[in-house]
Amino acid sequence: MSKPRRIASARKSAFRRPTTGPRILSVGTAVPPKKYTQDEILELFHETSPKIRGLFHSSRINTRHLYLPEPVDGRMVEETNQELLDRHLHGALEIGAQAIEECLRPLGLAPYDIDCFCCVTTTGFLCPGLTAHMIKKMIFRENVQRADILGMGCNAGVNGLQAVTAFARANPGKVALLLCVEICSAAYVYNRSMVAAVVNSLFGDGAAAIVVRQDAADTWQQGPIVADFEPQIIPEALTAMRFDLEDTKLSFFLARDIPYEIGANVEKPVNRLLGRHGLKRNDIDHWIIHSGGAKVIDAVEYNIGLTDHDVRHTLGVLKHYGNLSSGSILFSFKELRREGVIQDGDLGIAIAMGPGTTIETALLAW
Repeated sequence: MSKPRRIASARKSAFRRPTTGPRILSVGTAVPPKKYTQDEILELFHETSPKIRGLFHSSRINTRHLYLPEPVDGRMVEETNQELLDRHLHGALEIGAQAIEECLRPLGLAPYDIDCFCCVTTTGFLCPGLTAHMIKKMIFRENVQRADILGMGCNAGVNGLQAVTAFARANPGKVALLLCVEICSAAYVYNRSMVAAVVNSLFGDGAAAIVVRQDAADTWQQGPIVADFEPQIIPEALTAMRFDLEDTKLSFFLARDIPYEIGANVEKPVNRLLGRHGLKRNDIDHWIIHSGGAKVIDAVEYNIGLTDHDVRHTLGVLKHYGNLSSGSILFSFKELRREGVIQDGDLGIAIAMGPGTTIETALLAW
């Protein structure tokens, strides 16, 4: 039985749909092999605080995939900075390669076919950057153009998308690859504080890759055109999400008022992006939103006027993987594609938020 065809609004029909442009042709994801429930993580760290245990249980997260060291005598060991950096590199190479392979396989491509390679990460500092390590591991061409985006946080998946779409638009027919890989467990600090507990209860490890190309032969069935972007920077909330130095280790800090800051500002870039193209919110068929946490998702829903059904992919990613930082929106995009509901003429909005405080949006057109 065929799916019923949605009837486009008159306004949406008047949208000047791009006939060509950079398209997202494929997406691949990967996570560490070991999966933990929230209770299992609490038990690993012998956490007895009712407040911290309540925080884990109210997160709307069931499971997360993490790279955690093996316990010694039933307790987690304190890792050195070098051990944390090594964990980040090992994990990034392992699941980053898996995500790239899953992304390239359906297109019949290999790393050697890639013309532009962009890597996004926030959870570990590398010099040389992750692109160089991945190029050596996976045999890219020696003349591949590359860029490493470091330290932008959860919104950086959209910033990386801007970089690869700009390359694809300027070089029709050439292939750009974006990899978002975050080993958030390499930035965990265990000091029994509520500040650390918020981070430790929320983030998971994961990698996601997409291929972008501008080719007149590609159609909507292969993926959406990335039509436009719109950012919103909130300078007064500059320090609401940041890395601090805890003793000798970097510890990520999340302010309690982040959901309020996001909620109070998320309409601004969305309205500008839609208004520029003569669109309204009800013209959008698909919402691809960063799984930043239960309260953040609630704030976005309330202020944009969305339902749990609209953000079902985001809620699913949060439930099964936690907050995957820059890769979250690509995990949600993959879930949307797998659902099989996309039709010719559909429009989508991607929204990601992160340090700065920053809200990044993108308009997708099938």
